[in-house]
Amino acid sequence: MSFAILRQGDSLVAVVEEDLSDHEIIGLRDELAERVGSDRIRGVVIDVSALDVIDSFVARSLQSIARIAQLRGAATVVAGFQPEVALAMVQFRLDLDPLRPALDLDEALALLRVADGPDRHDGR
Repeated sequence: MSFAILRQGDSLVAVVEEDLSDHEIIGLRDELAERVGSDRIRGVVIDVSALDVIDSFVARSLQSIARIAQLRGAATVVAGFQPEVALAMVQFRLDLDPLRPALDLDEALALLRVADGPDRHDGR
């Protein structure tokens, strides 16, 4: 497996350790979708700092993860885009909405804390 998923409070941190095959990215998506509900997760961080390339399938899959998590009540932040990856994504006009980018894992977790601030009233 090319990724690890760790729980950090009421968040999940998925660390992508190397390039993911199509089968692995689907596995990541499915496992995160299941755990967001079963573990009552409020935030998901996906650390992609080990990736030198993010193709359109991986980009769409990350977007899908964010939409699924959002529908299950969790925000998603992707951390660690390499400069070359960010440049290529802009050049190819890859849209990751509703994903929020973060420079690194610390910033991603801080963004989730802000998103889950005192005005959240969903009973969780």
